[in-house]
Amino acid sequence: MKRTKRLQTVCGQLSPCDTLADVGCDHGYCTLYALERGLCRRAVISDISRSSLHKAEELLSSYIAEGRVESVCCAGLSQVPCNCDQVLIAGMGGEEIVKILEGSFLPQALVLQPMKNTEKVRAFLLEKGYCLVRDFLFYDGPKHYDLLRAERGAPPRAYGSLELEFGYDNIHAPLPDFDRFLRGEIENARGRLEKADASRAALQERLRRLEEALHAAFGTL
Repeated sequence: MKRTKRLQTVCGQLSPCDTLADVGCDHGYCTLYALERGLCRRAVISDISRSSLHKAEELLSSYIAEGRVESVCCAGLSQVPCNCDQVLIAGMGGEEIVKILEGSFLPQALVLQPMKNTEKVRAFLLEKGYCLVRDFLFYDGPKHYDLLRAERGAPPRAYGSLELEFGYDNIHAPLPDFDRFLRGEIENARGRLEKADASRAALQERLRRLEEALHAAFGTL
């Protein structure tokens, strides 16, 4: 099994459940992780790509034979049974994730790893009454990734503009990966400002927000 830091970190946010849906399952590694560790009794794997789904079916063939894994080729959650109590969506854009969730059932728990536009995912989940019990950034070279775990019925956490843009745990319980991310983004923004002309205002605002987040999270610039 492919054990990258990204896979381990994403799967580390899964909690024990009855039925897990792995949407956009790709090769099926996350579902295998959950089954091997007893994190779900059964699973549904879905992918819009028949070739990717076939690779996942091969990896999980013994579980499929046991009747513990169901495979569906579809877009998002469109053909995934609504009795799944935990849904994993990793590696898609934030707008795509929101579109999937807008047009489907909303489970008890979600583990989401957007590739961009994470603030739109946060806003959607909060609007739908979820609590973002984990909301942080991690590094698996050469990229940084956002990771969210959302639950219904958990104690809410207060989201202001910084938390919505950068993530609650990044502001209130920051890890070194977030410090690395902010300082890299600040350096990049300053470098672009030296060469910019018409876009200076937007870059200056981006730099101001990054420095504000750095000060809020680490108390330093």
